[in-house]
Amino acid sequence: MTSYQRRLLPSSSMLAAFDAAARTGSFTAAARELSLTQGAISRQISALENQLGVVFFERIRKTVRLTDAGRQYAAEIHRALQVIRAASLGAMTSPLSGALNLAILPTIGTRWLIPRMPQFIAQHPEITVNFVTRLSPFDLQADGVHAAIHYGPADWPGAECTFLMSEQVVPVCSPSLVPENHQLSPRDLAALPLLTLATRSEAWATWFLANGVEPPEERGMRFEQFSFIARAAVAGLGAALLPKFLIRSELDRGELIVVSDFSVQSDSNYYLVSPVEKLHYAPVVAFRTWLLEAIKSWRD
Repeated sequence: MTSYQRRLLPSSSMLAAFDAAARTGSFTAAARELSLTQGAISRQISALENQLGVVFFERIRKTVRLTDAGRQYAAEIHRALQVIRAASLGAMTSPLSGALNLAILPTIGTRWLIPRMPQFIAQHPEITVNFVTRLSPFDLQADGVHAAIHYGPADWPGAECTFLMSEQVVPVCSPSLVPENHQLSPRDLAALPLLTLATRSEAWATWFLANGVEPPEERGMRFEQFSFIARAAVAGLGAALLPKFLIRSELDRGELIVVSDFSVQSDSNYYLVSPVEKLHYAPVVAFRTWLLEAIKSWRD
């Protein structure tokens, strides 16, 4: 650090004395607040003025008044000291404490993540998690989001994508649509109304081609959200191609059944995305570590 750079970094005692005097409008009141003598406050402020070469107070008889430069400097220094105090309190309280603003997709959020979040909260009670629901791409920095669970390619600008899991989809429908053996050939499935999720419009074509069958013409309903296509399948409106792990409750209740054991891996994957500047933010590190372990345990 050069001597000029050191000159621009006054001591904390100088800044604390200046801040107190600027707020109270009195060297005596500042001395009382900081448990110092009035003379000590005067010396600290004089040293600050000499170091920076700026007059911050006009001395008029036994009173002092901020100059224009003093008023401007006081506002900036007061904010800076508040930031330092908050950071120090956070470090004293816990090295991990803070907020985690997490953007999640509605389906994986409500059906997979939220039921497991009590485990994370129990391990990290000092972290406050704030959830933001997102369906479309957004700006992590502009929206103040520390991390997001993203489905798609690993190509988020200005962020690092940590792979979480791939996705296998299977054809499912209501038991009312199929014979008792529950298993349908690809040609049998092609005869049913096929429900399509708008964000995965090519899923059925991929599944049929993987089974060596020409994809049928689209003649089923299209849905924007997972929750609607799942309820439509339960209602018997057609067959849907869905990730098995996201419809576990419907399968367990017998509302949906898997009508073909042939699964296909989706083209996209799930990632935890975080801005590069937030990669080492303690709550993000803690959540990333916990999430990867939770996924490993779930797979096992």
